[in-house]
Amino acid sequence: MKKRGLTRRGRRLLLLLIVLLLIPGVQVAVVRFFNPPRTLPMLLEQVGSVFSGKRQPPLRYHWVDLEQMPEMFLKHLWVSEDQRFFEHEGFDWQEIDRAMEKAERTGKPVRGASTITNQCARSIFLWQGRSWIRKGLESYYTIWMEALLPKRRILELYANVIEMGPGIYGVEAAARHYFGVHPRGMTRHQSALLAAVLPNPKGWDPARPNATLRRRQQRILSRERRTRFPEELLH
Repeated sequence: MKKRGLTRRGRRLLLLLIVLLLIPGVQVAVVRFFNPPRTLPMLLEQVGSVFSGKRQPPLRYHWVDLEQMPEMFLKHLWVSEDQRFFEHEGFDWQEIDRAMEKAERTGKPVRGASTITNQCARSIFLWQGRSWIRKGLESYYTIWMEALLPKRRILELYANVIEMGPGIYGVEAAARHYFGVHPRGMTRHQSALLAAVLPNPKGWDPARPNATLRRRQQRILSRERRTRFPEELLH
C-alpha cells in the first residue's frame, strides 16, 4: 500500500511538472493571436506603487500594429538592439562569446548579449532585475517564442511593450509623450533617440537628451546608413 501511494504521488508530481513546463507555451501561443492588454512588468509596477504608497507616473500603453509603425523606427530598434535578430533562433551565440570573453578580461559580470527575443520575453512575461532564476525563465520563454511566433510578431510585440520611460511602454505611447506625434510623424532623429534610450529608459529623456544619449543616437544613425533592413520579412 505504501509503495502504491508513493507511485500515485510521483505521478501527480510528474503531471504538475508537465503542466508547469507547458504554461509558458500556452502563454506564448495566446500572444501570437491576441495583443496583451497588460504585461507582468506593468502590473508589478502598478501593484508596487499601491503597497509602497509612492506616487507613480500614470501608465501609458497604446498598441499599434506593425503596419502602422514607421519602418525607420523598426530599423533603429534592429541596429541598436540585435542586428542578427533575423538570423538567430533567439540566442546570439557570437555576442554571448564576445560578452564572456570581455567578462573574463575585465573581471566584470557578463552583460550585453540579450537579443530582441530575450528582451521581449521578459518585457511581457517576467520581471525586471538580475537573477539566475529570471534568466533561466527568460531563456525558456525565448525557446517557446522562437518556436511559435514569426519574427515579425516578435518585433511587433517588442516595439509595443518595451519600456521607454517611467510608466511609458511602446513606441506609440513614447512618441506621443516625448514628441507629441503619432509614431509615423516622428523625424529620423527622434526615432533614433527612442531606440537609443532603451538601455536606461528611466534615466534618460529623449525630449531632453544628454551627451551620452546623443552619442548613442548618432551611432544608431550611422549604423542605419551602413546596413540594409530586410523589409521583405515584415510582409
